[in-house]
Amino acid sequence: MLNPSLLICPLCGESLQAHGSSLVCPQRHSFDVARQGYVNLLPVQHKRSREPGDSAEMIAARGRFLDAGIYQSISEQLNAMVAPLRPQVVLDAGCGEGYYLQRLYAELDADVQVFGLDISKPAIMAAARRNKHVHWLVASNKAPPLQAACVDVIVVMFGFPDYAAFAKVLRPGGQVILVDAAEDHLLQLREVIYPEVRKSAPPSIERATACGFDLVETQALRYQTPSLDQALLADLLLMTPHLFRASREGKAAAEALQQLMLTVDVCFRRLRLTTGC
Repeated sequence: MLNPSLLICPLCGESLQAHGSSLVCPQRHSFDVARQGYVNLLPVQHKRSREPGDSAEMIAARGRFLDAGIYQSISEQLNAMVAPLRPQVVLDAGCGEGYYLQRLYAELDADVQVFGLDISKPAIMAAARRNKHVHWLVASNKAPPLQAACVDVIVVMFGFPDYAAFAKVLRPGGQVILVDAAEDHLLQLREVIYPEVRKSAPPSIERATACGFDLVETQALRYQTPSLDQALLADLLLMTPHLFRASREGKAAAEALQQLMLTVDVCFRRLRLTTGC
């Protein structure tokens, strides 16, 4: 059963308690715990679309690609950054289908409370199949349904951090680990898709600074993948934003690839909350 001790109602902000197979707040807002073990704490009025986030097809593609081990080194470097911090509560904000978080969970002490949230219901359904001990939530980074000042570490894997919301749920001195694509990430695939490749730095952390975060540490990870076959390349294309940004010609060129070696180029940044927004 999902432990609701740190969860709050997304409608009124009051604490949730277990009541049968539901989580209920004092205002009698009720949220059913799915038989897979996750709970949907994303109210209809907070959705921007009927089915927000990644589709079931995208989630399945990401699962196949990640389970092939292509990004295992990213997972290992993340674990090496988080585990020495000895957190008691960890949140993966935008956890997708759970690959990184279930591997991180295995590196942490058994008594650590681990939460994974994603706005995509298919993502959380897939994540719940990976690990029954993680608390999986359909929820938004803009309003994590957690008690104030209860989280030690927030992980954001290639996602969209909301620093104001993070500052509310982090304990003083709490930390955020950002993992983002660096300039040459998937360069060879981008050269196939786009007529001109623009190299962009990782997203700015200016907003983080305004919300009371200091940059503590930056690490880089760069390596070449083995030659990826057509099926893995198709899954990679489907799980990235490039599928939607590419022209028809670019997509056709990518789909025609039989094999390709890629550069993985990733930036890890560790931020610490010192004040607040």
